[in-house]
Amino acid sequence: MRKMPANLNTQFTFCAALFLSLPGCQIFQDSPTATSVIQSKSGSNLNGSVNFSQSGKQVVVTGTFSGLKPNSEHGIHIHEKGDCSGSDAMSALGHYNPTNTSHGSVHSTTHHAGDMPNIKSDASGNANYRVTLTDFSLVGDQSIIGRAVVVHRDPDDYKSQPAGNSGPRIGCGLIR
Repeated sequence: MRKMPANLNTQFTFCAALFLSLPGCQIFQDSPTATSVIQSKSGSNLNGSVNFSQSGKQVVVTGTFSGLKPNSEHGIHIHEKGDCSGSDAMSALGHYNPTNTSHGSVHSTTHHAGDMPNIKSDASGNANYRVTLTDFSLVGDQSIIGRAVVVHRDPDDYKSQPAGNSGPRIGCGLIR
């Protein structure tokens, strides 16, 4: 086996050390993620999961649901407390609202940080959900880790106070 010249050996060692240190750099770190497995509540047959993935100040929220009322809309929100122990999910308290604002659509300037667009189910009561939001985070002061995702029976009207008149809570899941 041929020996590497000294200057190439030094360059190789430096490059190898640099390469091995790169995974610790910010650009190579995984984006923060979280998941919520939705438990049926209030006698519903809802099943689902919601995933959160943060990139910069944006959080991409994706979800899959089954057992919803066919061809309908359902309110979905981040709630203050990560407690889904109540049979009606009232244990999750109200919407996550760290800035103490009025409830509304994410497209208006005034809304709770936990307000999200409605879920829309298909003819079989299934739904895929995807939205990008900037009102909460998975890290820091605005973190939703440890809070709950709550799905409601009815659509959020985005104007009724304090929670959009979206009816009973039919699903709840802790965000981990």
